Formats: sequence, structure tokens, C-alpha cells
Amino acid sequence: MSLRLPLLRRVLLLTVSAGCFTPLICAGQATPAGGRFPEPSKIDIFAGYSYFHPHDSDIYSQPYFTLPDGFAASITGYLSQAFGVQAEYTDYPNDPDYCFSTAQAGPVFRHQVGRLIPYAHVLGGAARVGPSYNHQGTGDCKWTWGAEAGIGTDYVLPAPALRNRFAVRVEGDFQYSQVNFGPQLVPGTYVGGEGQIFAYRLSGGLVYRLGEIKPPFPAAFACELQPVSVYSGDPITLTSSTTGLQQRRHPPIYTWTTTGGKLARAEGGVTIATTGLAPGDYTVNGRVSEGNAANQHAECTASFRVIAYQPPTLSCSANPSSILPGGFATITAAGISPQNRALNYSYGTTAGQITGTGTSATLSTADVPPGSITVSCNVVDDMGKSASATTTVAVTAPPPPPPAPVPAAHALCSLSFERDHRRPTRVDNEAKGCLDDIALEMNRESDAVLVVVGKHDPHEKPEAAAERTLNVKQYLTQEKGIDANRIEVRTGETTGRTVDNVLVPPGATWDAAGTTSFDPARVQRHGEPYSSH
Repeated sequence: MSLRLPLLRRVLLLTVSAGCFTPLICAGQATPAGGRFPEPSKIDIFAGYSYFHPHDSDIYSQPYFTLPDGFAASITGYLSQAFGVQAEYTDYPNDPDYCFSTAQAGPVFRHQVGRLIPYAHVLGGAARVGPSYNHQGTGDCKWTWGAEAGIGTDYVLPAPALRNRFAVRVEGDFQYSQVNFGPQLVPGTYVGGEGQIFAYRLSGGLVYRLGEIKPPFPAAFACELQPVSVYSGDPITLTSSTTGLQQRRHPPIYTWTTTGGKLARAEGGVTIATTGLAPGDYTVNGRVSEGNAANQHAECTASFRVIAYQPPTLSCSANPSSILPGGFATITAAGISPQNRALNYSYGTTAGQITGTGTSATLSTADVPPGSITVSCNVVDDMGKSASATTTVAVTAPPPPPPAPVPAAHALCSLSFERDHRRPTRVDNEAKGCLDDIALEMNRESDAVLVVVGKHDPHEKPEAAAERTLNVKQYLTQEKGIDANRIEVRTGETTGRTVDNVLVPPGATWDAAGTTSFDPARVQRHGEPYSSH
């Protein structure tokens, strides 16, 4: 059976399709009075006519011919305004012994412009194909795989009564499928063979639209200033946040204006320099935009206040607060600027001298009589605002000197006469060494008196003790030049052959208990008073 389509029929179909497609393009933006543009649909159900035209496809040089009397149906579910998934079925029941149908699915992409909705899709799945040659009915048709890609457009009908539920669709696709009917068992016969179908397909029909994908909420833009109350010269940080933007491929555009200060882009946000701003209230306006639609831009407003500078405050203290004439005191100044401005310090005093910079100075009271001194502390900031404070330092009279210590008698070295038993009263060389030290001490204390106390052994006569003291006195006066009037001789206990020496400064007292004075003229002396070498 011949499957060729008359040339006139083909031309008529193409002419009708073009005639349907052209008005849609022209009317894509037309909207009748009282109507509204349709929102993107959630589900599209399509049914309509389909024209199938194989190209350069055959088996055993038997070509596949055009199938003009087919129909197509599809259902598309959209996950967003632009992307969805489509399932499609087509069938071309033109002749009893020739069959072609598909059941395919795949992604679809659309971009709505008013009532005109262009789209593109790529589908794949199963295809039921019969051989191109005459065969024994539909029993020779086989299921195989197939794929198609194409573009189309929907035009949503503008009649208000239809409420944007219906659209007219025109679609053009390229279809490919491959099927193997088996080997050619009998040469020269049309049995078996492998078929590859490359075909163009044109479809048109009606779309029923369900549901609406609402556009996103309008963009919102919020901005915040920190701090909101500053002194002139203090920086302000501007931060912002947005909601509702689609975050497309290109980042949003931010623009800022202010009624005072200078805006500058910084890492992490925007800053406002307030140098030179007069006290008062100022406003910052911001705008974010990623398109011209109402939900693609938003604005925000924030305010800040510049307050007048306050002068610094100052405290002044002295440590110690009471000193003697000629003493020193540390003066400490503690200044506070409410705006944390740089501070310079200076000092003054009613007496003495004060030196120092910064927060510390030193007060010197050399040649200052007792009395009260007033010290002034001064501070000035870099804006010329100043503050002063004072403290007092008392210069007190020195206390009277402590009374002189009462002089006391103190014992010096003692002399022993035990070494020379033949001359037990003579001052030997070792004793002379002790007396030399005593002479030096008496020269240092020229007003002191030396008390020499001679002692004797129980087996000796008491006169031996007196003789020893006289020999000591003679050595000191004759050999060391000590005034004899500064030497007092006495005798003491019977404790041994020794002489004790006690130096008594003026005003000091010495306990003479246990000693006895004697008359030197009545003492009979024997031998040398002291050794001559």
C-alpha cells in the first residue's frame, strides 16, 4: 500500500501551520481592556493535531513516507516559572499495515513574555515503529527507543471569560528512532532489516492551563547605621540586608546617597565619614536593584545624629600632700574627653618649681618656707576646649632635732702582767701595743678621761696594783704625750696581775664601785716602768 502524501496535502498543512503561528507572534503582547496578563501555569495539558515527515529514512531503499493524520498529547508539570518536566504521547494511525507512535518524557524550559510563552524541550523514551515496506499488518510493528528535541510557543487566549485557562500551541520537533526487524532470511524479499528514522514533526492544538506560579514577594531592603549618635569626625558603619531578590547571574546593584558626610565603600559594607559635619540630624537613602520589575528593586532609609563636642573634664591630686621644705611631691592629672580627643597637659604652682609633661609632674620645694602651695593642672583637647583643676601641697616645718645621746664610758683593752714573773709590774711590749691603741683613742676623743684600774694577785702586796697603774700612766704621758691630768689611777679587786682601762667622755658617768684611789707619792716603785724596746 502506498504511503505517499499528495504534494497538495503537504503544502496545505504547512500553510495552515504558518498561518496559525504568525498571528500569535504579532499578538503576543496584546491584552484586551479589563484583562490581566496570565501568571505562569503549574500544569499544562495539551492535545492536538500532529504532522510527521521522515527525511532520508528507508529500509531496502523503501522510504518512510509522511504520516499526516496523527495526534499528540502531553502533560507538563512546572517546578518553577521557567523549568518543568513533560510527558508526551503521539500516534499516527494512517494505514493498517503502517504504524508509528511514541511515549517520551523529558525537561522543558519556557520564558513567558506577556501572553506569548516560547519553550524548548528534549524528550526521550519509547517509539513503536513498523517497517517501511508492505508488511502483514500491525503485528510487525516493534517497540524501540526514540528521542526528540524541539521548540514551540503557546499563546494564552485573552478572552476574559476564559480566565487565562486556555492557550493555542504550535510546536516543531526533530524526531529520531532506530529499530531492528531482524535478518533478511530470504534474499530479494522485504523481510527484516534495520530502520533509522530521521523525521520533522509539526504539531498544533489547544492547551489547558492549571494553577498559577505566583511571582516572588517584592524585594525588601533594610539598612542600619552604627552608631546612630556620633561626634563630628567619628566614622559610621552602614550595613544592609535584602529579601525577595532572585539572585540571578549578575549581582544586585546598590546605590547610596546621604544628606551629610562622605560615603565610602569598605570591606564588609559602607562607611560614612563625618569630618566637618555640624551638629544636627542627617539621612542616608539606599536602593538595591536587579531589574526594572516591581519585585526587583527596593529602598531603605536610616538616620544619624551629629552631636556637639563636650569639653574635657579634669582631676588633680598630689602625693604626698604634705612635705618638708626642700622635698618633692608628684602631681597627677587625670583628664577625660567624652569624644576621646587627644589631650595636652600643663601645670602651674604658687611656690616652688613644677616640671613635667603628660599626666604627671614633679613639684620641688627648694627654698620654700613652710606654708600651703596651690598647684594648678590644665588640659586642652585638639578642638581647643579646656579644663582646669587645683590641688594643695602643705610645706611643714621640720621637727626639732632629737636630743644628743647621753655619753657613756666604755672599756678599752686590758693589760696582763702574768708573762714576766721577775718583773711583774713592768709594762712589756705586748702591753705597750694595747696602750698605743688607747693613746690613739684618747687623741680622737680629746675631752675624755682615762681611768686606769690596777689589780694584783692574792699572793702579792697591794702596792703591786698601784705600781702597775703608775707605770701605765708614765708610758702614756712620756711616750705618747697624753696629758697626765686626763689619766686617773685607781686600784681594784684582787683578781690577778692585770690593768683595766676605761675611757670616760665628758658628761659620762663611771661606776667606781670596787676600786680605790691612792696617793702616788706614797707608792714605792721598783725597776723599769716599761720595756725600752
